[in-house]
Amino acid sequence: CEREILTDNSEVWKSAELTKDYRQGDGVLQLQLEDGKELEYKLDPKTNNLPHLRNPDILVGENDLTALSYLHEPAVLHNLKVRFIDSKLIYTYCGIVLVAINPYETLPIYGTDIIYAYSGQNMGDMDPHIFAVAEEAYKQMARDERNQSIIVSGESGAGKTVSAKYAMRYFATVSGSASEANVEEKVLASNPIMESIGNAKTTRNDNSSRFGKYIEIGFDKKYRIIGANMRTYLLEKSRVVFQADEERNYHIFYQLCASAHLPEFKALKLGKANDFHYTKQGRNPVIDGVDDAKEMSTTRNAFTLLGVNESYQLGLFQILASILHLGNVEVNDRDSDSSIIPPNNGHLSVFCELMGVTYQDMSHWLCHKKLKTATETYIKPIPKLQAINARDALAKHIYAKLFNWIVDHVNKALHSTVKQHSFIGVLDIYGFETFEINSFEQFCINYANEKLQQQFNMHVFKLEQEEYMKEQIPWTLIDFYDNQPCINLIEAKMGILDLLDEECKMPKGSDDSWAQKLYNTHLKTCALFEKPRMSNKAFIIQHFADKVEYQCDGFLEKNKDTVNEEQIHVLKASKFDLLVELFRDEEKATSPTGAAPATGGRTRLSVKPDKNKAGQASKEHKKTVGLQFRNSLQLLMETLNATTPHYVRCIKPNDHKYAFTFDPKRAVQQLRACGVLETIRISAAGFPSRWTYQEFFSRYRVLMKQKDVLTDRKMTCKNVLEKLVQDPDKYQFGKTKIFFRPGQVAYLEKLRADKLRAACIRIQKTIRCWLARKKYLRMKHAATTIQRYVRGYQARCLAKFLRRTRAAIIIQKYQRMYVQRTCYKRKQAAALAMQCILRAYMARQLYKLLREHKAIIIQKMVRGWLARQWFKRSLKAIVYLQCCIRRMRAKRELKKLKIEARSVEHFKKLNIGMENKIMQLQRRIDDQNKENRVLSERLNSLEVSHAAESERQRVELTRLRGAEEDAKNNANKVTSLLEELERLRKDLQNTQKEKKAIEDWARTYQDEMEQMISELKEQNHLLKNEKNDLNRLIQEQSQQWTEKMQRALKEETQQLENDLNEERSRYQNLLTEHLRLEEKYDDLKEEITLAVNVPKPGHRRTDSTHSSNESECTYNSEFAESEEGSRGGEDVPKAILDMSLFLKLQKRVSELEQEKQSLQNELDRREEQFQRARARDDEEHKKARSAELEYESLKRQELESENKKLKHDLNEMRQSLRGSAEAGSAAPGSPAYTVLLDQLNASNEELEVRKEEVLILRSQLVSQKEAMQHKETMTEPLPYIEDVQKLTDAKEISQAYMGLKETSRSPFPDFHKLNEDGELWLVYEGLKETNRLLESQLQAQRRSHENEVEVLRGELQSVKEENNRQQQLLAQNLQLPPEARIEASLQHEITRLTNENLELHSDDPKEYKAYRISMLRRMVDLMEQLEKQDKTVRKLKKQLKVFAKKINDLEGGQMDVSPGQTADEPVHPVNIPRREKDFQGMLEYKKEDELKLVKNLILELKPRGVAVNLIPGLPAYILFMCLRHADYINDDQKVRSLLTSVINSIKKILKKRGDDFETVSFWLSNTCRFLHCLKQYSGDEQFMKHNTTKQNDHCLSNFDLAEYRQVLSDLAIQIYQQLIKCMENILQPMIVSGMLEHETIQGVSGVKPTGLRKRTSSIADEGTYTLDSIIRQLNSFHSIMCQHGTDPELIKQVVKQQFYIIGAVTLNNLLLRKDMCSWSKGMQIRYNVSQLEEWLRDKNLMTCGAKETLEPLIQAAQLLQVKKKTDEDAEAICSMCNSLSTAQIVKVLNLYTPVNAFEERVSVLFIRTIQTRLRDRKESPQLLMDTKLIYPVTFPFNPSSLALETIQIPSSLNVGFLTRV
Repeated sequence: CEREILTDNSEVWKSAELTKDYRQGDGVLQLQLEDGKELEYKLDPKTNNLPHLRNPDILVGENDLTALSYLHEPAVLHNLKVRFIDSKLIYTYCGIVLVAINPYETLPIYGTDIIYAYSGQNMGDMDPHIFAVAEEAYKQMARDERNQSIIVSGESGAGKTVSAKYAMRYFATVSGSASEANVEEKVLASNPIMESIGNAKTTRNDNSSRFGKYIEIGFDKKYRIIGANMRTYLLEKSRVVFQADEERNYHIFYQLCASAHLPEFKALKLGKANDFHYTKQGRNPVIDGVDDAKEMSTTRNAFTLLGVNESYQLGLFQILASILHLGNVEVNDRDSDSSIIPPNNGHLSVFCELMGVTYQDMSHWLCHKKLKTATETYIKPIPKLQAINARDALAKHIYAKLFNWIVDHVNKALHSTVKQHSFIGVLDIYGFETFEINSFEQFCINYANEKLQQQFNMHVFKLEQEEYMKEQIPWTLIDFYDNQPCINLIEAKMGILDLLDEECKMPKGSDDSWAQKLYNTHLKTCALFEKPRMSNKAFIIQHFADKVEYQCDGFLEKNKDTVNEEQIHVLKASKFDLLVELFRDEEKATSPTGAAPATGGRTRLSVKPDKNKAGQASKEHKKTVGLQFRNSLQLLMETLNATTPHYVRCIKPNDHKYAFTFDPKRAVQQLRACGVLETIRISAAGFPSRWTYQEFFSRYRVLMKQKDVLTDRKMTCKNVLEKLVQDPDKYQFGKTKIFFRPGQVAYLEKLRADKLRAACIRIQKTIRCWLARKKYLRMKHAATTIQRYVRGYQARCLAKFLRRTRAAIIIQKYQRMYVQRTCYKRKQAAALAMQCILRAYMARQLYKLLREHKAIIIQKMVRGWLARQWFKRSLKAIVYLQCCIRRMRAKRELKKLKIEARSVEHFKKLNIGMENKIMQLQRRIDDQNKENRVLSERLNSLEVSHAAESERQRVELTRLRGAEEDAKNNANKVTSLLEELERLRKDLQNTQKEKKAIEDWARTYQDEMEQMISELKEQNHLLKNEKNDLNRLIQEQSQQWTEKMQRALKEETQQLENDLNEERSRYQNLLTEHLRLEEKYDDLKEEITLAVNVPKPGHRRTDSTHSSNESECTYNSEFAESEEGSRGGEDVPKAILDMSLFLKLQKRVSELEQEKQSLQNELDRREEQFQRARARDDEEHKKARSAELEYESLKRQELESENKKLKHDLNEMRQSLRGSAEAGSAAPGSPAYTVLLDQLNASNEELEVRKEEVLILRSQLVSQKEAMQHKETMTEPLPYIEDVQKLTDAKEISQAYMGLKETSRSPFPDFHKLNEDGELWLVYEGLKETNRLLESQLQAQRRSHENEVEVLRGELQSVKEENNRQQQLLAQNLQLPPEARIEASLQHEITRLTNENLELHSDDPKEYKAYRISMLRRMVDLMEQLEKQDKTVRKLKKQLKVFAKKINDLEGGQMDVSPGQTADEPVHPVNIPRREKDFQGMLEYKKEDELKLVKNLILELKPRGVAVNLIPGLPAYILFMCLRHADYINDDQKVRSLLTSVINSIKKILKKRGDDFETVSFWLSNTCRFLHCLKQYSGDEQFMKHNTTKQNDHCLSNFDLAEYRQVLSDLAIQIYQQLIKCMENILQPMIVSGMLEHETIQGVSGVKPTGLRKRTSSIADEGTYTLDSIIRQLNSFHSIMCQHGTDPELIKQVVKQQFYIIGAVTLNNLLLRKDMCSWSKGMQIRYNVSQLEEWLRDKNLMTCGAKETLEPLIQAAQLLQVKKKTDEDAEAICSMCNSLSTAQIVKVLNLYTPVNAFEERVSVLFIRTIQTRLRDRKESPQLLMDTKLIYPVTFPFNPSSLALETIQIPSSLNVGFLTRV
C-alpha cells in the first residue's frame, strides 16, 4: 500500500495509506488514516493532482532533509516533528541551512566536551549542531582564506540569541586568543551587556533581543581571536516608554531597581520597578527563575572586564535612573492648547539633579516648543498629549544615545592593535514578522528579510550550479522564486521608501496622502502591491513568505524620528560630562523639515548611524529612518556578499513555551517564512539525491546479478540503473556521483526492500522446510523406535500373560479340586457326626416317651380330639337342621303376615317405629342365645382340659416331692459352699482394691514419667535448637566478620588506592601546569629576545583541530642554543608588559612549587609508612640459617684459593715471559713463545671461569638465603595452630572434648535443674569450645593461604625478573665475540642449573643432596670435556702453525716477523683490555667534556639510527657510570652539573622532537632506567634486596641523590604525558574511521541515503583508516617500547591509556552521530572490540586493565543490538549497562535508527520506562567521556641484573673521551 499525506486543518498534514489501487481517471482515492478511519479523498477535477507520497520509514528522521527521497512540505514537517518529539533532537540540516527548534528546556549538549568533539570534524560526519556550523565556518576560513558569516534568523523566542551566543563560545574555546589579554573572554563578556540593554521580556520570549546585531570576530594569521566589532540594527526604542501586557522594559532597568539597596546606588533614589511608569506598564515585572540583582552583578563584572571603569559605570546607571524618573514626570493641562508641569515636581527635580541641568529650563521646554519661520522665531505652548509625547521622545532619544555609546565602547574594548587577517561574522536579526496590526517596524524587518532571502536564494542557486558543473552534469535552469520585484517595490525609485521620504518632506504630509500616492503609483503597475477592500489607510505587499497588510498610521512620524531641539540644547549644557559626551555630535535640527511632530506619535526604531567623516555628520543626521536603514542594510549585504555565508534558521515550536511540544501550524508558517521550504523546492527541482558510485554499489548490490558486477564500479552502476529505472531523465551520472530526481531513492529502496523481503521469505521457507523435515524425520524415527519397543513390550506381555493364564488355570484346577475335596470331606464328617448324635438323641427320646407312657396320652388326646370333632359336626348339623326348619316356618309365617299387613297397612304405618324396635330386640335375643351356647361349649372344653391338667399336676407334684427330698439332702452342702463363696468374694474385693490402688499409682507414675520425659525432650530440643542457633550464629558471625573484614579491607585498600591515585593525578596535573608555565616562560623570554634582536618570523597557521589553549609553541633549534643571550631592550613597552606578566607567572610558579612540595612531603610520608611496615614485616621473618650454607662457603673458599693460586701462576708466567723476552732466548713466533702464549691464554680462561663461578656462587648464596627466609616465613606456624592441627585423631578430639567438659563444669546449682548432672550444659560449653577451635583453625588456614599467595606472588615476581635477566643476558651476549658468547652461554647454563639446585634444596634437602651430587658429577664431566676440547683445539692450532712454518721453510723464504706484526696474526681472539683489569663500573670524564657528553649521548642521539642496536637503556647506564665516578671522587659540583645538564638536555630534546613517538619512548625508557639505577645503587636497603654483592659494592658512597630522584620522577611523568599526547595525536585520526566508519565485516551495514552534508564514506579507500591501521599502529607502539626496554608495568599503563582513548573517542562519536546508532553498527563495534581484545591476548596484556576501559563502548554496542520493546527488556538493559550513564543510555536509544526496513524504532514509551528505572542512579550528568583524561602514572622499581663493569660502549656513540675505571 502506498502511503499518502493529506491536508488537514488542525495538523496541516495527515498521513494515510492507499487501500485500493489508483487507476488513471479515478476521481476518488480510497484511503485509511493512521487511526484506522476510512476516508474517500476526492481529487480536484481541474488539476487532478494526487496527494504527496510519504517517504519510507527508513528515511524518516534523517539528519539532512535533502536526504529524503520525496522533497515537499509535509515530508519536511514530519521529519522535523519525529526528530524533535521522538528523538529529542533540536538540530536538523536542510542542505546548507541548519534548522534549530527551540526546546524551551536546558539541554546538556553545549559543554566543553561537546565543543572538542566537534572540533576538526567534517560537517556531515557528526549529528547536526550549531557547533558543526561554527566548525565549518572556522575551517573554511582557514582553508579558503575567505571571511565567513553565520546568519541566524527567526521569530522572537525562537532562540536566535542563544544560537549566536553558542557560536561565539565555540570560536572562543577552539581558537583561543593570540595574547594574554583573554580576548575570547571579552567577546563572551559582551553578551551579558548587550542582553541587559537590548533584550526584554515579551509575550513570546523571556529574553527577546529587541535589536539586530552583526558581530565580526577577528582572527590573526594563526586563526586565533584578536578582537571583535559589533554593528547593531533596529533598536526598539518605543519599548523604553511603552510595554504591552505581560511584557517588560529592557532588563537593565529592572536590574537597577533590584540593586537600589546598594550603597553606590543610594544617590539614584530608585525604588521598586512598580514605582516607575516606564517599568510597570506590563504589570509583570518579574521573570520566573531570574534574579535581577544577580544579573546586575554579572553585567557590572562584564563592564569591568571590557575596561569600563567604576566611575563610567555609575555614570551610565545615573543616566538610566534619570530616564526612569523622567517617565514619572506628570504633565497637567493649563488650557486646551497648553500644559504645565506642577512646580517642585519631585521626579523632575531628581532627573535634573542626576542629569546636571536646571529645573526651570527642562520644565519649560517640556511644555513648549520653538517654531521658526523665514523672518522670525517664536515659542508656542503645546497641549498635554504633545508634551507627554515630547517627554517620551526625549527618553527614547537619551536611551538610543546611551545604547550607541555602550556599543562604541564595547567595540573599543574588543578592538585589537594586531592586524586582522580574517573574520567570522555572526548576524542575529529578526525573522519575517506578520501580526494582526503591522506598522513601520514590521515593514523594515520584512524588507531586511527580503534582502537576506534574495542573498540566500542566490547562494543556494550558486551552490547547486557549482555542484552540477563540478560533476559535469548537463545544466538546466532551475526556476526558483526571485524576490527582486518585491525589493524594487520597496527600495527602487518611486518605491515605497522614496514616496515615504518625499511625503515626510512635505509641510502638510500625512499618512492618508501617502497612502493615496501608493495606490496611484503601484496599484495598477505592480502585481505584488494590493489595496485592502475595506480600508483606505492600508496596503498589502506579497512577500516571499506571505501576504502582509500594513497600516499606514504612524509611518511618517516613525520615519522622521523627531525630538525637541531645545531639550537637546538643555542636555548639552549639562554639567554631567558623560551626558555631554553622549550628545557631542548632536546637531541642531532633529527633523528634516523642522515641522512639528504629529500628535500622539511614538518612535520605535533606531538605527545606529554609520561611522563616517565628521563633515558628513549633519547630512547623516538629517536622513530619515528608512533611508538610514536602507543604507545600513546595503552595507550589511555588501559585507555578507563578500563572505561565505552559513545559515541558521531558528524555529519556535509553540507559542506557550512548552518544552518539546510541536505545533505544526506555527512550525510550517515559520518554515515558509525563513526560506527552508524554498531551499527544499530548489533542491527538488534538480537532483536532490546524490550517491557516490561506491556507496550506490554497496547499498544496492542486492539488486544486481553476478554477471552485472564489473571491475569498474561506474559502469556497473550505469548498467544496473538502466535496467531498474527506465526513464533516463530520472538520474544523471557525474564524475564521482550519481544524481537522482525526487522519489527515485524511495523507488530503489522499495525494490531493495522487496528483494530482501523475497530473499528473507525464501530463506525462511527453506529453513522452515529444513527444520520441519528434520523435525518430521526425528519424530518418525522416534515413532518407529517407540513402536518397536512398544510392540516388543506388548508381545512379551502377551506371552507372559498366556504363560500365566495357563499356569493359573492349572493352579485353579488343582486348587478347586482340593477345596471341593476338603469341603466334601468336612461335610461328610459333619453329616456323620450329626446323624450319630441325632439318632442317639432320638433313641433316647423315644425311649423316654415310651417309658413315660406317652403313647397313652397321645391316645387320650387323640380320642378326646376325635370326640370333640364329632360333637362339633353333630352340633353343626343340628343347628343347620334347625335353621332350615325355622326358615320354612318363617316363610309360612311371613306369608300370613303379608296377608295381614295388607289389611292393617294403616296400622303398620302408624306403628312402624315400634316394629323396628321389636325387630332389634328380637335380633339381640338371638345373639345372646348364640353367645350362651358358645359359652356353654367352652365351659365343657375347659372342664375336660382342667381334668387333664389336674392329672398332670398330680404327676408333677409326685415328681417334685421326690426332688424336694433330694434338695433337703443337698442343703447342707449348699450352705458350706455359700460360706466359701462369700469368703472368696471378700478376698476378691480386697484384691481388686489393691489392684486399683496399684494401677492408680502406676498410672500416676507413668503420667509423671511421661511428663518428665516430655519436658526433658523439650528441654533437650530447646538446647539442641539453641545449640544449632548458637552454632549458626557463630558461623554467621564468623562469616560476617570475615566478609566484613574482607570488605572493609578491600574498601580501605580501594579508598587508599583511589586517594593515592587522586593525589598522584593532582600532583601530575600540577606538575603539568608547572611545566606548561615554565615552557610559556621560556617562550616569552625567547619572544622578548627575538623582539629585541631578531625580526619576528612569519607564522604558519596550524590545523583547526588543535586548540591554542595549550599555548605550546614549536621549538626552534636555531634559537635554542642562544638562550643565554643578552636581555637588552627592556625599555620597550611590550617588554614591560611581559615583565608584569612574568612576575605573575613567577608568583604562580612559586605557589605551584609550594603545593608540589607539600604533596611531595605527603607522598614521602605515606611511602615511609609503607616502607616501615614492610621493613617491620621483613625483620619479623628474618632468621639466619648458616649451617646449611657451609658447603657453599667451603666451595667458595676453595675456589678463591684456586683463584689465588692461578693468579700466582699467571704472575710467575708473566715474569718468566718478561725475563725470556729480555734475554732474547725466544723470539716472537718461535715455538717456545707460542707454547707460552697458549699457556697464558689457557690460564686466563681458567681464571675467568673461576671468577664467574665465584660470582655465581655468591649470587646464589644470597638468593638461597632469601628463599630460605621466605620458606621459613611460610612454614613457621603459630603454637596454638599447631596444637589444633595435632588433634587429627578422633580419639584425641573426643579426649579433648571430655577435658573441656570436665573443666567447663559450673559450680552454680542452677545448671543441675536441667538433669541430674548438668550434661546438656556441658555439651553446650563443649560445642562452644569446639567452635572456637574450628574458628581458630579456619583463621590459621586463612593466614597460611595468604602466606602461600604471597609466596606465589614472590615466585611470579622472581620469574618475571628471571625473564628480564634472560633478555638482558641475551642482549649482552649478542655484543660479545663468538668465543666469549659460548663461554657466557655455558656460564648462564651453570647459573640456571645452580638456581634449580637451590630450589630443589629448598623443597626437599634429601633429594637435593642426591640431585646435587649427580649435577656436580655432570658439571665435572662437562668441564672435563670442555678442557679436552680446548686442549684438542690448542693442539690443532699448534700443528697448524708448525705446518704453516714448514710450508714457509719449504718455499725458501724465512720471514722475520716484527713485534708490531704479531697483533695482525689470526690468533685466538681474547678480550685483553677487559681481562687485564678488574673494572669498577665507572666512567671518567673531564669537566670540559660534559657538554660533549650530553650532546653526543642525548641531543644528537637518534633512536631510529644508532640507538636501535644498543643494549636497552645504554645511555642511562653510561650516564650513571659517569655519575658514579663523580660520586667516587667526591666532587659535588660535578655531580650537580652533570645531573642538571642531563635533565635540561632531555627537556630540550623533548621540546624539539616531542611529536616523535620513538624519541619520546626512547627517553622515557632511559629516564626510568636512570631513575632505577639511582635507586638501585643508592645504598637504601629497600632497593638493594635484588642486588648482587658486586652491585652492592658499586653503590653511591658520598652523596644522597633523593631530591634528584624526585626531579627525575617528575621528568618521567612529563615524558609519559608527552608520550600519551603524541600517541593520542597519532591515534586520533584513525579511531573514528577505523572503529565506526569502516566496515570490518563487509555487507553487514548498508549505506543509507544521505543529503547534501555527505558523511565520511565507510568504504575502505586508499586513504581511509581501518581497524587494521589501528592494530598496526598499536603493534608499532608496543614494539618500539619493547625495543627500547620500557618497563613492562609502564607498557601496561600506556596500553591502558591507549585503549581508554580509543573507547572514549569512539563512544563520544557514537553519541553524536545518529547514522551510527543501528543494529548492524553495534555488530561492527563488537567485532572491532573483539579484535582489540585478541590483540591484548597476543601481547599478554589482558591483566593491564585495558579491557575494562572499553566496557562503556561494549555496553553501548550491546544496547544497539538487544531487544527494546517490553519491560523485561528495559530491566535487562538497566542491569546490563552499568558502565553507561543514564544520559548516555537515553541518548543511544533516542539516536537508534533502523538501516533496513526489518528493524523497528525505539518507542517513546520504552525510553520513558528506561528513564523511570534509572531515576535513582547517582551519576554525573555529563554526556560525553573525558578524552583528555590521563590516568596517574606510577614507576614501579625495576632493578637491573646487568653488571656495570661488563657493559661495552660501542664506538658509534662517539664517546671515546670516556675512560673506564
